[in-house]
Amino acid sequence: MTDKADEIYDAMGAVLTRWTMGSAAASAAPFWRAELGEEPAEAELRLLALSGQFLGITVTAEPASTLRVLPDIPTLALPTLPETLRPLARRILAAKKQAQGKTELVDFLAARGWTMHPADWMPTAGDDDAPDVYAPWRDWMEFAASNNAARRQTNDHITAGNWDDFWPAARKAALAELRRHDPSAARAVLEAKLGNESADTRLRLLSLLSERLSNEDIAFLEAIVADDRAPKVKALATSFLARLGHGPAAGEEIAELAGFFAVKTKGLLRRSRVIDFQTPKTPAQWQRRKALLDGTDLTSFAGALGLAPLDLIAAWEWKVDTAADAGLIKLIAETGTDAQLAQAAQIVSEHNAAGFIVALAPRLAPTDRTRFAAVGLHTHGIGFEMAQVIAGAAARLDDPLSAPSGVKLLAEIRRDDAKPSDHAAEFHALGLLTSQTAAQQTLQRLTAAGLLQGDPRLDMLRLNAALDDQGEKP
Repeated sequence: MTDKADEIYDAMGAVLTRWTMGSAAASAAPFWRAELGEEPAEAELRLLALSGQFLGITVTAEPASTLRVLPDIPTLALPTLPETLRPLARRILAAKKQAQGKTELVDFLAARGWTMHPADWMPTAGDDDAPDVYAPWRDWMEFAASNNAARRQTNDHITAGNWDDFWPAARKAALAELRRHDPSAARAVLEAKLGNESADTRLRLLSLLSERLSNEDIAFLEAIVADDRAPKVKALATSFLARLGHGPAAGEEIAELAGFFAVKTKGLLRRSRVIDFQTPKTPAQWQRRKALLDGTDLTSFAGALGLAPLDLIAAWEWKVDTAADAGLIKLIAETGTDAQLAQAAQIVSEHNAAGFIVALAPRLAPTDRTRFAAVGLHTHGIGFEMAQVIAGAAARLDDPLSAPSGVKLLAEIRRDDAKPSDHAAEFHALGLLTSQTAAQQTLQRLTAAGLLQGDPRLDMLRLNAALDDQGEKP
């Protein structure tokens, strides 16, 4: 720079400091006195313009550290949404402020065989709720945020030997895949490597054993219960052991719990067993019963009443004691076998207790989830939001608008005092629940009933109707 430019540059610090403090700065720029003029307010404006031009020409921003050239964002195993549907997906994402709403959309797309475009949505490195297909993007995000980390990439099957060749998300996805096809090999990898991970990571990886859980896992789980340092990891291993019939041994507490219930018979010809609830009389007794239920497992509880777990579920009188119902459902969800859980879901569905199905749904097969959602809609009149929670991302219901909730929705939008924001969550859930063909038909019926084609409440239905379904059918 010239001497004049150096003088101006040296004075810029004082000028900017005065503006930062809310003071006039013209007096700190005597070299521009003629250009600034005598009127104080006009001088500040002229100084602002001149300073901006000067700094823009003479100052070049430099990176704070050495620039890194990141690798390209990996290509996923599923294609990204067609360009024509990306604006619609972005609008749905923008309307969903909560993370759960975004998770529903990416789960829906993955179930239909599609993924988001990375410019529209990227998972964070720690986003465990993202479908496994996004594991390469999660690891790319972690790599981008790390310093001096070498890129890891492998297309091999995971083993104890190549464990460190995988980034965390890809490792979890590879282990899940291995567990589905070779459960013993997946358990062997975990036995060799799990102890070196953090408690949160151990918990996430251990949860993969829920797939194809068997007696061959017992020794490994017992070792975790005996040796692991984290209570939450021990608790998960304990619940898995309980599913395998290796729950805590019955003792005084399980006998005390059994005292809150009794097994009786009813019917003259077909004498069947039913559970009689010995209703607690004080708040302390209610709390004690809840604590005892929380501390046991399904097999031990049934055994204390002299029943097999399946017999206990069959004898239970639902909707007589809601707190006891919730306690038993929690026991079944956490410590019941797959068969016990499926039987409980069937019985609960027959007793019109859809809220309890929600607690069991994550462990049910996709076909069962869809079936219970359809029964809830058409037989018990539950809303689309609850049905969608039960069904998950893989539902492809035909004509859900014919269910009582659909009939009610059609009546509501025809009301004279209907508002443009009414039932937005129900319309969104309806769009997640339907098959592509049903979505197209539903759109026609809703617009014929008076909704505008461009109504934002119909965005999810429009995306469903326009998106080819190339996902795996459950």
